[in-house]
Amino acid sequence: MKIRTRLNLWYSAVLCLIAAVIISAAAYHELVIERQQHPDADADASAEATDDLLDLLTWTLTPAVVLGLVGGWWVTRRALAPVNRLAGAVEHIHEQNLGKPIPRSGNGDELDRLTEVFNHMTGRLNSSFQQIREFTLHASHELKTPLTVLHGETETALRDEHLPAPQRERLASQLDEIQRLTKIVDGLTLLTKADAGQVVLKLEPVALDEIVREIYEDAQILARPAGLAVRLSDCEGVKISGDKHRLRQLLLNLADNAVKYNQPGGTVEISLRRNGNEAEVKMANTGAGISAEQLPRVFERFFRGHPGPGPAAEGCGLGLSIARWIVTAHGGTIGLESLPGTTTTVTVKLPAC
Repeated sequence: MKIRTRLNLWYSAVLCLIAAVIISAAAYHELVIERQQHPDADADASAEATDDLLDLLTWTLTPAVVLGLVGGWWVTRRALAPVNRLAGAVEHIHEQNLGKPIPRSGNGDELDRLTEVFNHMTGRLNSSFQQIREFTLHASHELKTPLTVLHGETETALRDEHLPAPQRERLASQLDEIQRLTKIVDGLTLLTKADAGQVVLKLEPVALDEIVREIYEDAQILARPAGLAVRLSDCEGVKISGDKHRLRQLLLNLADNAVKYNQPGGTVEISLRRNGNEAEVKMANTGAGISAEQLPRVFERFFRGHPGPGPAAEGCGLGLSIARWIVTAHGGTIGLESLPGTTTTVTVKLPAC
């Protein structure tokens, strides 16, 4: 129950109690005290006094109670309007606008003080987020050089034809882990720069159907070792305004997930349709699926749901976070639906030209 409703109920109860007390006092005075003081008064005079009392209550007290209730409701609404405005402003706070203060009324009351406290709190949060972004960006930058050196040295060692088989396997495993770390560092760098507004998209007219066909061919190559079937059910010609490189990265991430988190002998289905003023890309697979409890968290960074059926499914949990950023940066939306054990479908909607 809202505070305004609760206050109105309390106010109405108090007002009705006061009215009941006044009515009881007036009735007691007219019907008891007056008769005791004038025992000789005839019945007609008593009846007339009683009628006068009823008229007074009907035409004076009742309208006063009604006006009091209406006035109380209006006063309560006016008094709580700043609370509603403050609540609305706080609801729209997120990590991208923490530096934007909530407007203060300037009248120095408790709500103005509360607004000031909220502004100080969001300022501290903004500073903390900024420090985290800077640390992540610097750490990612510093990690790139040693990872590049390790990658190069490991590849050089693997080229040695006289390398014993056990040592070659160890080096190949190390190279896989180095590549995985490099992928994590690159993903963190991209997302951190995106959070700081340092990634600029190169927007230009892009034939989305051409990118979808390219991704379809790449998905077939990715799916071949696992014996998966990849189908392109629809691919309508649609043009959008976007960054071709980022759009390809988006769809390749989704295709890679559809292949990795699939069952042996399963399928991956890709489609592109124009739906009004939107280009709608769907990518579905026949994997284990995602439970309803995990579904709201799939776009969180480093979140991983049910693991895939093998080592190929190892990931870092950044792919869908990057995909959501790319879609949002293009003014679109991305959603995921899953029926565990049946199909999982990712739907991307982008503004069409």
